[in-house]
Amino acid sequence: MLHRLADLALHRARALLLLTLVAVIAMGAVGFGAFGVLQGGGFEDPDAPSSRAQELVDDRFGGDTNLVLLVRADDGLDSPAAERAGRELTAGVKDAPHVTNVVSYWDTGGSALTSEDGDQALVMAHVEGDSTTRAEHAEDVVDAWTGDRGAVTVRAGGGAALDNDVTEQVSTDLALAEAIAVPLTLVLLVLAFGSLVAALLPLAIGLIAILGTFAELYVLGSVTDVSVFAVNLTTALGLGLGIDYGLLLVSRFRERLGAGDEVPDALRTTVRTAGRTIAFSAATVVAALSALLLFPPFFLRSFAYAGIGVVAIAALAALVVVPALLALLGHRVNSGRLPWARSARQPDAPVWGRLAGLVMRRPALTALPVLAVLLLAASPLLGVTFGTPDERVLPEDAQSRQVSTAVRDAFPGNDADALQVVTRGPVAEGELASYAQRLAKLDGVVRVQASTGTYTADGVEEPGPAQAALGRPDAQRVTVTSGLEPKSDAAQDLVRDVRATAGPGGTETLVGGADARLVDSKKSITDRLPAAAGIVVGSTFLLLFLFTGSVVQPLRALVLNAISLTASVGVMVWIFQDGHLSGLLGFTPMPMDTSMTVLLFCIVFGLSMDYEVFVTSRIKELNDAGADNVTAVTRGLSRTGRIVTTAAALLAVSFFAFGTSSVSFLQMFGLGSGLAILIDAVAVRGVLVPAAMRLLGKRAWYAPRALKRLHARIGLDEGGPADDRDVPGADGPRPAAEPERTPAGV
Repeated sequence: MLHRLADLALHRARALLLLTLVAVIAMGAVGFGAFGVLQGGGFEDPDAPSSRAQELVDDRFGGDTNLVLLVRADDGLDSPAAERAGRELTAGVKDAPHVTNVVSYWDTGGSALTSEDGDQALVMAHVEGDSTTRAEHAEDVVDAWTGDRGAVTVRAGGGAALDNDVTEQVSTDLALAEAIAVPLTLVLLVLAFGSLVAALLPLAIGLIAILGTFAELYVLGSVTDVSVFAVNLTTALGLGLGIDYGLLLVSRFRERLGAGDEVPDALRTTVRTAGRTIAFSAATVVAALSALLLFPPFFLRSFAYAGIGVVAIAALAALVVVPALLALLGHRVNSGRLPWARSARQPDAPVWGRLAGLVMRRPALTALPVLAVLLLAASPLLGVTFGTPDERVLPEDAQSRQVSTAVRDAFPGNDADALQVVTRGPVAEGELASYAQRLAKLDGVVRVQASTGTYTADGVEEPGPAQAALGRPDAQRVTVTSGLEPKSDAAQDLVRDVRATAGPGGTETLVGGADARLVDSKKSITDRLPAAAGIVVGSTFLLLFLFTGSVVQPLRALVLNAISLTASVGVMVWIFQDGHLSGLLGFTPMPMDTSMTVLLFCIVFGLSMDYEVFVTSRIKELNDAGADNVTAVTRGLSRTGRIVTTAAALLAVSFFAFGTSSVSFLQMFGLGSGLAILIDAVAVRGVLVPAAMRLLGKRAWYAPRALKRLHARIGLDEGGPADDRDVPGADGPRPAAEPERTPAGV
């Protein structure tokens, strides 16, 4: 198939490029609408008990509290001026559109709405809408009613205000990251390719991939929930893969021209060899990202939509559009060359060949220290804990974070963090009272409120208007307030204890609230991790077997990738959970974000396999051409080392730019991805791969006879002769290779 693509590019180059231009314009027109249909949030499993409890609370009880206004009165809450301001605030919030269930100190009083020092009070409300519209509605209330209001000062917190702050901060941070990464990447591209014309080819791939994926996201966002954060993965990955594939194609094309091939022959060889590498590389990345489709939160699925789309479109552009451009450019691909960047246009990178040669002479001596460092970096994973985003992901000066901290510290036992228990049917008063009393006796519970009263371990109070509103003929709502640290192990244990308590009269109960969402989020992801890992490992093994014809090479690749990936995640645990470098980076240590860690794993694993295919493809070509093990590995790394490290460095720049964010989970994802890419490109490809290949010897290409026959039939080998200059002895004598053996030691 690839040779047909090469012939099509040679004979129909202008027609292909004209059709591409029309497609790009159409994709751009459609993709522009993606920004209007994408959503925020999406971190929860919609089928989890906490999500279904939230739906019942919203449908039957007007929603729970997700907006908290913290009011401070310098002259005391009961001063005439403070009371007038408080009542004006309460009336204004009640009149705001999309706001319900307003509970205010100036309506009901009560110690739960007053701080311990008596200078602060709360106005709590529910803001309607989904994750995106809710943040917008909350922003309207915050803009209208917060700030200095004469006798009182008002600040906003709660889930809706937090979502709004996170969305605004992430949008600002990502704009800054792209403003840093894109210009820097463009400059580095020119230096990497050594000529202006060649540097534009990866941009063509990236532009097509980005616009095509935006169009895909618009279509998907019109029929299902898609996260707005998928846009940023699209731009980063689209540009990164454009660089990867562009480097591979242009380097091979230049190499063949430099070897004396005519343009048609150079293009055919480039598409047959580098094109096959790109096809398998794209398939491995897609396989890794497809595992994200298993997870219920649409935040994770959205990255699968974007990632799979951008990889597939980038590969298609690389295999169809770039060959057409190369056919037209020919030797002019080197136009606009930079005189000081001559080495960038050379096919070989001697330093990588020398490094590979050194490693293969002393595989254990060189590999063991690298392995030791990577395993040490991975060791913090032994103490990893997982959580979900909360106010601590924001900077300390963020208003919603300050309010959450103040409510937790100054309003002990406040209902803002309470568990919400909802029955799915009617309940008799006596059974409801008995159930509430059992809940009040659980460890950590401060009080339980139901339509029949307020219950503590010591007794019961008669219901007031607020408690009476918790009952309906077809459902009952019970609020369980604890004095436990939100999202702590004890708070999660309380969720399990409440769920283990039999419902009133045998009625089914659903438990919601922030702590319940955390428990459900962790469960929904951990339950699907084995299947996701199975898909990633199984599909990667199959693809690498089809690519290499060996069963050893896929195993070797999986083991080395796992080592580099665990090392990268271990460093992130050391930084973001254990708190090292928190002062430098400006974040608050907290458990690792479950969703972002899974996302990091899938993306980095896919990109690592991308570089694995790049390196292995050239080694296999040389091995198939008759080169011995040492020559194949050293010359293969000499030919691909610069491509892999340059591509990795340019992609790492895009991810490291996320480290400038003020939102800690975005910092973690950016720094973790960039670090993992560099570790893989340098430590794994430069040291561990040649060491493993030397230790394995000829066994590196082993496969049982039955599988060899299978591979011969379905291995998708494009065939054709090897490059002349890659065949041992074709360009002069070579140094004698060391005998093939498996070293027992150093």
